[in-house]
Amino acid sequence: MTILETRTVAAGSLLTVASLSVEEVAAILAATDRLERMAAAERAKILAGRRIALLFYESSTRTRTSFELAAKSLGAMTTLVSDKSSSIEKGESLKDTGLTLRALGAECIVLRHANSGAPYLLAKSTGLPVLNAGDGMHEHPSQALLDLRTMLARLPGIDGRLVNAKTLEGVTVVITGDILHSRVARSNAMLLPRLGARVVLCGPKELLPEDALGLGVADSSGTVEIERDFDKALKQAGTEGKAVVMMLRIQRERLAGLELDLGDYTSRYQLDEERLGARAPEALVMHPGPMIRGLEIAGEVADGPNSAIEDQVRHGLAVRTALLVRALGVGGFESVTV
Repeated sequence: MTILETRTVAAGSLLTVASLSVEEVAAILAATDRLERMAAAERAKILAGRRIALLFYESSTRTRTSFELAAKSLGAMTTLVSDKSSSIEKGESLKDTGLTLRALGAECIVLRHANSGAPYLLAKSTGLPVLNAGDGMHEHPSQALLDLRTMLARLPGIDGRLVNAKTLEGVTVVITGDILHSRVARSNAMLLPRLGARVVLCGPKELLPEDALGLGVADSSGTVEIERDFDKALKQAGTEGKAVVMMLRIQRERLAGLELDLGDYTSRYQLDEERLGARAPEALVMHPGPMIRGLEIAGEVADGPNSAIEDQVRHGLAVRTALLVRALGVGGFESVTV
């Protein structure tokens, strides 16, 4: 999906982080800050009476719940449509489901779908602003934005109010796990280098193809690299300044046909206390969830002082509040066409 293609959809849509300029990212985060500081009663007036549909073809806890709570905190009415409790189960197409929701008064649709590109199809067919809540192996834009806000809040020596192409200079983000199937990794690798970060993708060849290097943006001030050895990646990140270690879930349901020994994977790539303490003791630890404790991350690390995992959930609620206001272009946070 090209940036030109995304410009043909409704203003306020967010289908890919590639459509956001650094200035627009800064504006979204600034709006997030302003909304978060508002009194609850004032915030609840912003989208009072507006109608938002949550259309989820895949299971979700964090993303779906945070979008729903964000919408309700703004005073909006929400309806949840899933593939297990609607005409979708009977074979209705995505287009027809979207048109039905529009006819029922939905003014914005939050979509999670198993097929890459589905949010663009929905946005084109309905003319409504669509927020991509994860599409197949493609992207998860709001996750990348909330991850960015978490880093800005937790990393020392960074002024989160000044978001530009050099904000994350000197920051190394090691993303480890199932990169091949991860829309979270893809969106972060596309966004963070544009703010100056060095992104190191780490994992075995079965889960991390060499073409992942193409996720970097040519004119960004940061880089995207591959390092197969997790210990080397951690040690390098831990000695080069500010470090973030983002662990990804091993998606067992997507491992069919891959020659991957989970015992060997755990030995080589699990983030445990010994590995973290020896190689990157000051690193910020992140995980988009759901976690598999004891596989990609040890429980003591997930619950330890370096962990920002619960912070990510809190920032997700805040960022998605701003994205909904942006989508509907009201309350002083007018939409930017992307």
